[in-house]
Amino acid sequence: TAIVEAGGWKMVPDAYVKPGEDHFAIVELRDRLIVSGELPAHETGSENLDATLAEALKAYQMHNGLTPNGRLDKPTVAALNVTAEDRLSQLKTNLKRLMELTAVVKPQRKYVVVNIPAAQVEAIALNKVITRHTGVVGKVDRPTPLLRSTITELNFNPTWRLPPTVITKDLIPQGREMQAKGENVLTKTGIEAYANGKKVDPETVDWNGSAVKSYSYRQPPGKDNPLGFVKINFASGESVYMHDSPSEGLFGSNFRAASSGCIRVHNIERLAYWLVAQNDGWEQDRVEEMKKTGARKDVRLATPVPLHFVYITAWATEDGAIQFRRDLYNRDGVAEIATSY
Repeated sequence: TAIVEAGGWKMVPDAYVKPGEDHFAIVELRDRLIVSGELPAHETGSENLDATLAEALKAYQMHNGLTPNGRLDKPTVAALNVTAEDRLSQLKTNLKRLMELTAVVKPQRKYVVVNIPAAQVEAIALNKVITRHTGVVGKVDRPTPLLRSTITELNFNPTWRLPPTVITKDLIPQGREMQAKGENVLTKTGIEAYANGKKVDPETVDWNGSAVKSYSYRQPPGKDNPLGFVKINFASGESVYMHDSPSEGLFGSNFRAASSGCIRVHNIERLAYWLVAQNDGWEQDRVEEMKKTGARKDVRLATPVPLHFVYITAWATEDGAIQFRRDLYNRDGVAEIATSY
């Protein structure tokens, strides 16, 4: 509020500047980071992105969910140029969301929180984060839903049953494209088509015909299965779940909205062990063995674990730093935050 009342901050010119380089935009960058507190007040004036400024910029980038590379780049400029008034509005909106969340969680129990805009998964016990995971969430046109549910079961090395959205928006268009080239999407991916419970010969499938929409599709366990080695189940009207992924690259990206609504979880074996450790006979090495051997097994949790999918784009950490994230699905009422970075 004090920053807004003092006039906010100036805009930073659009520029690409690496550490050690000179650029006129760096003068404005220094002033901007002084206002928001990443840079000491005496560090004004210079056009050089020196080591001190690069470290301050890295801190800002980390506070905004950006790659902490110390460079002034397009995503960083876009985040810097969200106005102070809009950031204050975002904080007020998210305070209400956080209060709603704290009203329903039971701090004495274990629970899992998925923060969709942050693409982050946290396992919490006794009000402490036990394990934190980078995630991949739903695309803008296939958003991950908000929900309150309970984790009840883990499927190790599961079969992937393709959901309707993936069938209509991904598989069938890809099938048509490959068919035009004389290729077969089923034989290439290992996905199997079924009609009335009977497996369909992939060579007989016409992707331009109407029958493909009536088939069910599934992919057996294996290294190419998009669910990876474990799927985490909970009740959901939208048929979403959390799962491993054989594609590690997305976890290192700034923009991790790339799924069809389900949550991919990095280092999911840590979360799987934390969930199943309450069951007799499930030590950490057994979870690791399931991943190593590819053995197929479903495990019901002895005690179901509450789960919350939330939409928090601004919050404060224990050290007093304010964290902001992109408003992926434009729910904060400030379009600039949703579209700019």
